[in-house]
Amino acid sequence: MKQMNAKLLLTGILAGITSALLALGASVQPSFAFMLYAASALPVLIAGMGWGNITAIVAIGTAAVVGAVGVSPAFAGTLAIFTLLPAGWISHLANLARPAKELGGPDGLMAWYPLSDILFHLCCVISIAVIILGAIIGYGPEFVEQYIKIITESLSQQQPTPAIDMAVLEESARMMLTMLPIVQGGMWVIMLFSAYYFATRIVSASGHALRPREDMPSALRMNRNSVFVFLGAILLAFAGGVPGLIGAVVCGTFGAGFLLAGFASLHLRSRGKDWRLPALILAYISCIFLLPAMIVLILGIADTRRTVALTPAAGKAAPPNDKQDQN
Repeated sequence: MKQMNAKLLLTGILAGITSALLALGASVQPSFAFMLYAASALPVLIAGMGWGNITAIVAIGTAAVVGAVGVSPAFAGTLAIFTLLPAGWISHLANLARPAKELGGPDGLMAWYPLSDILFHLCCVISIAVIILGAIIGYGPEFVEQYIKIITESLSQQQPTPAIDMAVLEESARMMLTMLPIVQGGMWVIMLFSAYYFATRIVSASGHALRPREDMPSALRMNRNSVFVFLGAILLAFAGGVPGLIGAVVCGTFGAGFLLAGFASLHLRSRGKDWRLPALILAYISCIFLLPAMIVLILGIADTRRTVALTPAAGKAAPPNDKQDQN
């Protein structure tokens, strides 16, 4: 860890202010709220991966203070749980390295924390964040009754009054109650990993990168433990009640991780092919539908592995090699 100095402190403060302003912009511009809120993780990621943990901690603290003063403590708390702390943790993991010899590798090389494990941690952290937020707002079976009441009152005010099928309305509300945690968790994993990806490119271009830039199509996979967590979450989702909602959250986050891994596998398999560009465009567009998304997700589940980036211990500028760790 780098020692605290004025440069690291100033960098962290500027990153925190930028992060807070992006989050504040999300509250002012609702049409871009989701993207701006996710982009607020970018300054923290850049600060952490380029200047170390101290700078990331300063950035998180500054953003939280600005959010609390500018809006409210509740806003700052939500920002910290959903965006700042996950970004800080991911930047910390990205900077972890150890001698490759300790892992059975060659002498004189450093092995960096596997990207598959970083993605695993991101899914876990976002799962916890969504569950905490759900507990704070009281998201649960009682929410269904309140939702049905609001819909019923809204429909009863229309002229002429439409016939309300309460069974259909209740079933739709219950489906939305289950689907919302899945979509929320999955989208947040995708958005934060996108922020991580752009942060790695920015930090590498600036020359401050501590971690070597990896080839995402070959390195981005979920590890094997993720499969068991995902299958367990699917089973838990059928339990109903609060356990079912927790299972739905984990299904969404880990499903998004496998979806990202599936797209990375598609990029790798299509590399050098003439049909690469139209095939990738078609794959991305068609994934707004469930069946194509499931195919990509299954592709991600079928290819689980850990890829370790290796760099010379004396210098980080040399291009990395990839080492497959099948454990």
